[in-house]
Amino acid sequence: MTKKPIALITGANKGLGKEVARQLGRLGMRVYLGSRDVERGQVAADGLTREGAEVVAIALDVTDDASIVAAARHIEDREGLLDVLVNNAGVLHRVPALESDAANMLATYDVNVFGTVRTIHAFQPLLQRSPHPRIVNITSTSASMTLTSDPATAFGQSDTIVAYASSKAAVTMTSLQYANAFRRHPSHEHIKINAATPGHIATDLNSHAGTRTVQQGAKIVVDLATLPDSGPSGGYVNENGPLPW
Repeated sequence: MTKKPIALITGANKGLGKEVARQLGRLGMRVYLGSRDVERGQVAADGLTREGAEVVAIALDVTDDASIVAAARHIEDREGLLDVLVNNAGVLHRVPALESDAANMLATYDVNVFGTVRTIHAFQPLLQRSPHPRIVNITSTSASMTLTSDPATAFGQSDTIVAYASSKAAVTMTSLQYANAFRRHPSHEHIKINAATPGHIATDLNSHAGTRTVQQGAKIVVDLATLPDSGPSGGYVNENGPLPW
């Protein structure tokens, strides 16, 4: 009997993460739904299970090394490996650029950047054991320096997301650096990692002001999570293809 692929999604008790869990579950994966709030995670997992997906709630706080290590040990003990890691957990604190301070930046980077690095570091050994490991880091179109440098774009006009946009730019660069490093190491060259932007989706992150659904936003994430071995690595993409850096 063929073993189901194993996926882990961080920050997945609602919004984009939950929808990605739903879609990967429909594709036949066993999905670990990571959530800081264990009760909310369990409620989300139970709901997806009733829909027919195999989803398991797991406690995971990307700002807490001990929590991440415990989650990695839990999955290692039960599965032995990890096939898909989706780094979805993220925060957005809107503060006018002229009022932004180090505290705001640190709180944002701790989740969006350092949380991604902590999780990749802890789960790297399990990903190595997979025959077709995939990492998808959730980034943002607002991370594009090309678009932000154009005053005619919405990103060039925004002045309240200095922490968020810059943290997501760091996520895209981190993804590229990992991709380059993976290619150079025979033990890691089969790991593909990409940064995906789901677009302006309506979630709690933006008080549901987004113009796209989570179902639409999840498509590119699922596509990258299920890339063939001939697929790209180190990309910064949305559903229409590569985005300008």
